[in-house]
Amino acid sequence: MAGKSKRRWQLWASAAALVVAAVLLALILLPPETLAPPRPEVKSASLPHPVETPLPQPDRRKGADALAPLIEQATADKPAETRTSEDNPEAAVPAAPQVASLPPQPPKAATVPVAPVVPALHGEPAWKQNAQPSGPPGAQPMIAIVIDDMGLDRKRSAEVMTLPGPLTLSFMTYAEDLAKQTATGRAHGDEIMLHMPMEPQARHVDPGPNALVTGLDDEELKRRVAWGLGRIDGIVGVNNHMGSKFTESQPGMTIVLEQLRERGLFFLDSRTTPHSVGLATARQMGVPSVGRDVFLDNFMTDPEVARELAQSEAVARKNGVAIAIGHPHDATIAELRQWLPTVAAKGFRLVPVSAIVAREQAQAAHVAKTGG
Repeated sequence: MAGKSKRRWQLWASAAALVVAAVLLALILLPPETLAPPRPEVKSASLPHPVETPLPQPDRRKGADALAPLIEQATADKPAETRTSEDNPEAAVPAAPQVASLPPQPPKAATVPVAPVVPALHGEPAWKQNAQPSGPPGAQPMIAIVIDDMGLDRKRSAEVMTLPGPLTLSFMTYAEDLAKQTATGRAHGDEIMLHMPMEPQARHVDPGPNALVTGLDDEELKRRVAWGLGRIDGIVGVNNHMGSKFTESQPGMTIVLEQLRERGLFFLDSRTTPHSVGLATARQMGVPSVGRDVFLDNFMTDPEVARELAQSEAVARKNGVAIAIGHPHDATIAELRQWLPTVAAKGFRLVPVSAIVAREQAQAAHVAKTGG
């Protein structure tokens, strides 16, 4: 009996040792992320014509020396991480920088800052004063290329500013060194806009600091709009970053558009949702506005960007104008570098967005005057 008890004890001890060894082996072999709770995803940060002699454009090559320090500085930085944008499910955009690197956010109790307001010159609103010259409208269909998310990925943003233009560059409100970056864009003949973060439908997506979010009281929304508008001087207008939820809110968009109207700026609806009330509300309020027609880089491959550029041409032939929005991605930059020099020969006119806003305003005034 003693021998049987001893063997039974030895069997139990061996089984326990095997269990302990299996647990230790599992702890060693399992990847760390399976043991820790998942981290929330943070995002910022990504749709007949006679040939006419194109207007002379600024020689962008002359500014290469001015861009060199920007490119050199940005190249030394770690490449920006890319994540999927909620409002453009297939488009990767630079991730928002860590909170520690963001510009300080004004406290909620602070007085609403006053954004720069350009005095009216001979009755002209700020968007006309800050617009890049484009000349009178002609018979050629017009195409405007808007590059969003500017300023976060410094290397690629600087590369965008070497492309032949005029382009429209929309800088993120929370990008750093905005005065220097926007000055470089203007020096190369590009038009400057503000890219304002707004609430997306997906709750887990972070649109960035001081984003416009439904549920905030009116004063806080006004403060956030004013904070964003105060980040860049000399802009022509604003378009939404994300915002598939916020742009469906009439009360929220009314607050945004009231401040744009006060400052003489226009609104470009990025149309991240088919249910946006941005354009309709802007027109009711008398705020100049236009909407995006094409996203260039929902799929960030050269063939897909090329296909969307061809789609932009088709829209312009049909409607007389087309607004295409892209981002500072490698494929987008590469395809634009090949496509932009061909625009005039194809019978199109490359213009800043303000030229299309002016065309829409002139047509609306004609309809109001003649009744049709």
